[in-house]
Amino acid sequence: MPHTDSVRNATLLNAGCVCRSVDHSKLELALDQCGVSHTELLASHPHLFSSTQVYVAQAHLDFMADLIHAIERVVALPAWQQRVLAGALPIAAHVPMAASVFMGYDFHLGENGPRLIEINTNAGGALLCTKLLHAQEACCVLPVAADTPPPEVLFAEMFRHEWLLSRGDAPLTRIAIVDENPADQFLAPEFELFRCLFEKAGIASLIVDPRELSFAQGRLQASGEPIDLVYNRLTDFALEEAQNTALRDAYLADAVVLTPHPRAHALYADKRNLILLGDEAWLAEIGVSEADRALLRSGIPATREVTPNNAQQFWSERRQWFFKPALGYGSKAAYRGDKMTKRVFEAVSQGGYVAQALVPPSERHLLVEGIAHRHKLDLRNYCYRGEVQLVSARLYQGQTTNFRTPGGGFAAVFAVGGKIGVMP
Repeated sequence: MPHTDSVRNATLLNAGCVCRSVDHSKLELALDQCGVSHTELLASHPHLFSSTQVYVAQAHLDFMADLIHAIERVVALPAWQQRVLAGALPIAAHVPMAASVFMGYDFHLGENGPRLIEINTNAGGALLCTKLLHAQEACCVLPVAADTPPPEVLFAEMFRHEWLLSRGDAPLTRIAIVDENPADQFLAPEFELFRCLFEKAGIASLIVDPRELSFAQGRLQASGEPIDLVYNRLTDFALEEAQNTALRDAYLADAVVLTPHPRAHALYADKRNLILLGDEAWLAEIGVSEADRALLRSGIPATREVTPNNAQQFWSERRQWFFKPALGYGSKAAYRGDKMTKRVFEAVSQGGYVAQALVPPSERHLLVEGIAHRHKLDLRNYCYRGEVQLVSARLYQGQTTNFRTPGGGFAAVFAVGGKIGVMP
């Protein structure tokens, strides 16, 4: 990717702009309208929102979107699906009509441009980031009115489209937002925002634990109310746990529209898929174009499976790699090789892990209580059917995103063109 003026300017802004761009009166209004107390949220989640903006070159935003389109084309190929599903759990063989909401493509901005770190099928934070985006004040880059609908409009339309794909013109009357112990989840406030979004769209909604669901006489219910669609926030991606039995049975019977769903997780989010996306010979064999192979080659770091047979080599080269569980999520049990102990590596080497070539994240310089800090950043593209609906950043210190860093958290992203101060 060429080192354009927009790339240089975005780098300069991330290093030199120290604005506090969040208007908390606007954020308070946006949250309070949906029954989420701004004061209580900041007290319980003091590092959820960063007070600054992140600047990203338009060239980099375009590259990420192009790479996502390329991955969508690969995943649509029958040969890809056959190979990936052969190693997946049986539930992934069930073919629902829904596409799956809130695909998340996470990137680091490496020295040579964006590099895809992982793909998630139930990426959280999108609606929180939308509220944050609406609360921004003008800073070093002047925002201009977007020519696309606000993200929350796109989100509401996305759920209706999932229903349309699955049920046609039948009325969508009730959505359940489902997660284990939802009130205890870190992003529980976002569940309330989604309930507000659905109800403003004329759709009844409730937030439930999967143990509150029952499946009988062909209907999924909660508290005696029939459920048409489930917005799935569970991290039991294959619905294997006993508490998810009712939801699993309803899904397999096509008695409920479940989104995101197990098949999407198998096709996209299993981190072993990143290995296949780097297998150029096989990709060419199954019909992936040279242009798409070039995008994948430049945008996805080398990824390898860790086995007992190659463990010694990975240990000797560990400083070059980042180790992740193949079926993991949210940076859980993920390790930078140069930070690993021998004991931890011995567990990793037994299998179930992939090693990804280390791509150090870029940085955002900011002031925290008047003191200069350097925060790492990653970028999340929230997508539906291959189209980017929102790009947001997460600022942090340490090995992985943690929402525990003063000054860190979700941050609004603004595009930078060839001239500083002008957004395309």
